[in-house]
Amino acid sequence: MNQQKFLSIFKWVAVVCCFFQMVLPAPADTNQIRVLLVTGQDWPGHLWRETAPALRQLLEEDKRFAVRIVEDPHALDTATLKNYSVLLLHFQNWQQPGPGAAARRNLRRFVKRGGGLMSVHFACGAWQGEWPEFANIIGRVWDPKLRGHDPRGKFTVQIVDGEHPVTRGLKDFETDDELYTCLVGDAPIHLLAQAKSKVDHRDYPMAFTRTYGKGRVFLTTLGHDVQAFTNSCVPQLLRQGCAWTASSPP
Repeated sequence: MNQQKFLSIFKWVAVVCCFFQMVLPAPADTNQIRVLLVTGQDWPGHLWRETAPALRQLLEEDKRFAVRIVEDPHALDTATLKNYSVLLLHFQNWQQPGPGAAARRNLRRFVKRGGGLMSVHFACGAWQGEWPEFANIIGRVWDPKLRGHDPRGKFTVQIVDGEHPVTRGLKDFETDDELYTCLVGDAPIHLLAQAKSKVDHRDYPMAFTRTYGKGRVFLTTLGHDVQAFTNSCVPQLLRQGCAWTASSPP
């Protein structure tokens, strides 16, 4: 076999393998809540190769969850979502276009038909205005024209609604993170937690829920790094948020 023909076959096999990696099968245990964590692109200061495994680990402390990580937002272009109960967005298409029309259509249809959607930290900045409906789906999005966040440091997260399944059992807690001050949107949301900026002394949402069609959406701006995801009450907030989006008890 000549070299040119070998390279051609190799490239074809690589494309096929890539496709089957993208169309991820569901976990074997069909009794578990299947979560697809989509990551792989972000602002350079967000170390997703560290935070994605930490997210999976803290969620799977609730044995009902089976979390699969895909390191390419373009997995949303495929039929992958039909195999999962919850989609966890953990990416931001920094200085490049977001996943295209097929991915947007798949995500919108997934949530509207009853799929659960979680968004953590900078995922609220995905699509950067390319897709106006994204703001309507998740409720609030990052506005790059506004001041992004307070300097990294400690602040108190105030539980606004302690009776909601996502925040049940939680009290006000201190965390070490970025306090986001830049979310915009006018879709109805149910505020669960907020924090007061040390810069302008205003309260900003840290966690909220909304519904979109038949789907449940949970968004938190917390989670700059592994420390921020794993300190204080944040893991419990995330596990209960994930359970709520999947229509399961905390």
